[in-house]
Amino acid sequence: MEICTSLPDCARFRFRRGTAGIALALLVGCSAESQDPTTATAPAESRPAIAYEGLVTAERLRNADEDPGNWLMDGRTYSAQRFSPLDQINEHNVSQLGLAWYYDLDTLRGVEATPLAIDGVIYNISAWNITYAHDAKTGELLWTYDPEVPREWGRYACCEPVSRGLAAWQDSVIIATLDGRLISLDAKTGEPRWSVRTFDGDEWPYSITGAPRVFDGKVVVGNGGADLGVRGFVSAYDADDGTPLWKFYLVPGNPADGFENEAMEMAAKTWSGEWWKLGGGGTAWDSIAFDPELNLVFIGTGNGSPLVRHFRSPGGGDNLFLCSIVAVDADTGEYRWHYQEVPGEEWDYTCTQSIIQAELEIDGRERKVLLHAPKNGFFYVIDRATGELISAEEYVPVTWASHIDLATGRPVENPMARYGTEPVLVAPGPGGGHNWYPMAFNPITGLAYFPTYEHWMVYARGETFEPVKFRSNSGWGGYTGEALEKRLELQRMIPDLERTWLTAWDPVRQKAAWKVPLPRHGNGGVLTTGGNLVIEGTTKQTLSIFRATDGELLWEMNVQTSPVAGPITFLVDGEQYIAINAGFGGGAAQIERSTGIARNRAPARLLVFKLGGTAELPPLPDAPPVPNPPPLRASEDSVQRGAQIYAQTCAQCHGERAIGGVKDLRYMSAETHAAFRDIVLGGAAVDRGMASFADILTPQDVEDVHAYLIARANEDWGR
Repeated sequence: MEICTSLPDCARFRFRRGTAGIALALLVGCSAESQDPTTATAPAESRPAIAYEGLVTAERLRNADEDPGNWLMDGRTYSAQRFSPLDQINEHNVSQLGLAWYYDLDTLRGVEATPLAIDGVIYNISAWNITYAHDAKTGELLWTYDPEVPREWGRYACCEPVSRGLAAWQDSVIIATLDGRLISLDAKTGEPRWSVRTFDGDEWPYSITGAPRVFDGKVVVGNGGADLGVRGFVSAYDADDGTPLWKFYLVPGNPADGFENEAMEMAAKTWSGEWWKLGGGGTAWDSIAFDPELNLVFIGTGNGSPLVRHFRSPGGGDNLFLCSIVAVDADTGEYRWHYQEVPGEEWDYTCTQSIIQAELEIDGRERKVLLHAPKNGFFYVIDRATGELISAEEYVPVTWASHIDLATGRPVENPMARYGTEPVLVAPGPGGGHNWYPMAFNPITGLAYFPTYEHWMVYARGETFEPVKFRSNSGWGGYTGEALEKRLELQRMIPDLERTWLTAWDPVRQKAAWKVPLPRHGNGGVLTTGGNLVIEGTTKQTLSIFRATDGELLWEMNVQTSPVAGPITFLVDGEQYIAINAGFGGGAAQIERSTGIARNRAPARLLVFKLGGTAELPPLPDAPPVPNPPPLRASEDSVQRGAQIYAQTCAQCHGERAIGGVKDLRYMSAETHAAFRDIVLGGAAVDRGMASFADILTPQDVEDVHAYLIARANEDWGR
């Protein structure tokens, strides 16, 4: 385990400020008072002093609910309800809301982080884990820290090099980087204090996109990479110095090596074959929660690796702890209980969505519960002390299971959904009924609020499976002949079936209280307040505010891109503000950029609002013209082979059938077409996150992929 506690220890952790280097040249910002886009971080000696009301201690974090003027952690409190009792901005005056200031993050990558607001300072983290501190009232940039994440690590990020947040401890800010480092930064200066590697990236393609959490002086963090064949785990470190404390694996390893604990021995009995050679998956790439009274850490786990159970566990089985909530002791990491939401998961139903704690009266009895709305389409209410299932009902159309049997806690599966090589249509699809976008719970209304998606997918497994290290390995099939025709026939049905909503869900009655239709998937995380408000970014490129009791739209503003992150609210000098990161990207962008909104949108921004705010966003430039693609000169065999290689290697970032994604490759310029081989094999665009693929692609592979992309552009708009 590599721990760096001073700058000379690790050259990659160099702190750069006040220089003309590329990293800081890109970090520009604006505020309501100064819109100078060339303003960089001020030298340390000229920065204003940051005033602190007190350290972010364990006691302060435990009592965060009594400190509504600050937003101290990812979900505001350990309950992670994303509810603020602040009501200065409310249903009666929200029409007076305006932009107070904004800061350009100078990236078109997705920005998914929930910022922190502590004692008059906003701490924020953007793509590639670049971290910022702002005066929360004026927007003045106090410091910037760039951990210099190697851009080639973008290959290992399922859905762009995003971060979903950061943590605070004492007078430090703690970030988790895409390439697996935990770094503690001085909250006043941004200078690194210590750094620790949480995984060895040379052996397995792990990544971190979730926010680290601090619980009683321990930093707990998960990781991603199940799509690329890793074995998931969660680990804890001393928040003062980065010392490793405990590590809990989420799927079993090779039995011949012995089991780390009794939980892994138990889990191994639910697997078959040689699953450990394929990684197993189960990564906790986002949701981790903490109950200080029970001293339990709750971990939401992800999909299997590979996705198709037939290949990873050929004898079947539940495959613990895939798609589960697992509770472990916060001090030791020892297993306490688990509840598996999708036994034998093979639909990419990651169960890593928001885990909210609440106290609900159910059947005349006060219950301490977890609320969970994972991708599989069922809303779960679970006893958080024991893991007992209390209730579960579908919140979107579900076809993979008819219902959840409360006596056993198990889904009653539709046999058809256990697909073979014959294509079948299943709901939800891998986009999920509710993806990572944070859910909120309002204890006044008793309702949970989250974006929902009626999503469908045609599933079939391949005839055979040959894993490729460091490449996405789903095990889903390619299609030819009659199977292809059936797949296309089923896919033609999907557009008429899919819908999106902001849903208010009653967890006691287990039904929707109200639903607001929205035009496209990818609507953002949710905040709810004591002012009877629900606040959400939408794919209409708006920040929208609804009445919490009935869903009536009260206010919205076009912000020139789609905010997908979780909003926050806080006080400065007695005045309430609302802040949100607006930067459309991640998995939603891969699905939705084909709608056209990505062709004309602003770079990512941190937006901050208040009553009477008067700042204005600059006008958007005109959308660039659609480039005329080069003529297709390759053979049909080359195009078809390129299509297969593209689906296996490129689609994860660039979208199925080259529609959308991080960059829509149908829009390549003549210059990009000319440089295509040098980009893909030579790494000419590595500074923008496009690493060389020379380790897995041959020159002929690249020629065939290029032919396929030219064919797709000509198919859609060639002239």
